[in-house]
Amino acid sequence: MTGEREVLTDARWARLVPLLPTNEGKEGKPWGDHRRIINGILWKLRTGAPWRDVPARYGPWSTCADRFVRWRRDGTWDRLLQAVHGAADASGGVAWEVSLDSSVIRAHQHAAGARHQPSQEDAKGGSSTRPMKRSAAAAAG
Repeated sequence: MTGEREVLTDARWARLVPLLPTNEGKEGKPWGDHRRIINGILWKLRTGAPWRDVPARYGPWSTCADRFVRWRRDGTWDRLLQAVHGAADASGGVAWEVSLDSSVIRAHQHAAGARHQPSQEDAKGGSSTRPMKRSAAAAAG
């Protein structure tokens, strides 16, 4: 038996039906039961399980996966989201909040992997801890 969370209620289903693709003008095999497949997709998204683990009560896992991808490509999911979100917003069911973060953290240029340029003191042999390379002419003189 399915859990209450896994089943689209009749009221929710009634809102979605007009927005779903129909078999009109569709070539090939007609669509199966959209409600059962959507419940399978919702189960997969909620659990995070692989598609192959979608329970058989939702139909073939490959049908659930195929319909999920197909509807993403053709914009069906976007239309569903827009309609449901728009209805919730119109009824005052959406709380609009805006949050901005303006943190700025400055780092030294070397902390970001910038190329190191030797300072003037290093070039003159000042405080550098590295041994200076001497030219052949300086070594002879």
